[in-house]
Amino acid sequence: METASPIRIGTAGWSYKDWDGILYPPEVTRKKVHPVEFMARFFDVIEINTSFYGHIRPELGRFWARKAAAVNPDFLFTAKLHRSFTHSPLAVTEPTSAASIRPNDKDERLAREGLESLASEGKLGALLIQFPVSFKNTSLNREYLEQLLRQFIEYPRVVEVRHESWDNPETIAEFMRQNVGFCNIDQPQLGRALAPTEYVTSSIGYVRLHGRNYEQWFDSDSRDDRYNYLYKPQELQKWKEKIEAISQRAGSTYVIANNHFQAKAAVNALELRHLLYGKKVLAPESLVRHYPELREMVEVEDDGGSYSLLG
Repeated sequence: METASPIRIGTAGWSYKDWDGILYPPEVTRKKVHPVEFMARFFDVIEINTSFYGHIRPELGRFWARKAAAVNPDFLFTAKLHRSFTHSPLAVTEPTSAASIRPNDKDERLAREGLESLASEGKLGALLIQFPVSFKNTSLNREYLEQLLRQFIEYPRVVEVRHESWDNPETIAEFMRQNVGFCNIDQPQLGRALAPTEYVTSSIGYVRLHGRNYEQWFDSDSRDDRYNYLYKPQELQKWKEKIEAISQRAGSTYVIANNHFQAKAAVNALELRHLLYGKKVLAPESLVRHYPELREMVEVEDDGGSYSLLG
């Protein structure tokens, strides 16, 4: 594959209990090896998910950055902006809009301290600003978004909007004017959900794969159930083509699998790496045991850290 930019592929988050014994071998579950250190063997990016729920503690940000760099010097993180900037605190009962989002000065200080801990180590690839599907393209919301983008202008910013009202030439032109990346997403096509796109509006190309669990996307109380989806080879092939098109126009491209249930995100991320690189990629033995369909496309690293070829 010849591309104009590097493509980094990884998962959204790493701290999931149901990954123990499926993705993570005993050395990780017994805390002899940090999960970030383990993941950096196989991927070159992780999107930090916990920063959406709680601000990154600076000492932890620096710790993660150094752990990853020791294993893979080329590794980068992306990080989700805290939900106080993007979601209504009453999101269950009222739609998110500029009128219902209420960050305060403390939120900004803590968010910036956490992001800076990664940036100062040279490990922050992008800041992801993720809005829910209820955040629609209105004049009030556009004004709020413009202010938020100025607020964090020192970081490479990417915006994820999930409502189809944002999919228009005016939005794309405005993102380009502000040098802000547009997050291309795969999600269940319910109601007025944004369909898959391949926009590049800054030097950063960004793709997030949420899965297509139509049955439990809105009905389930558990986010684990919502993200219980394994992409089929033909679905990944279509995204491979979009990702290649994105990478031709971006300076760097990030592809994040968010279908985290039982480490399916790691499976699909490895499959995409294989598709895009056109060769076998390194994979943990524990994951291949649980998902034997990986055998034809990976080089296996066993639990002791040595290598064997399967397939």
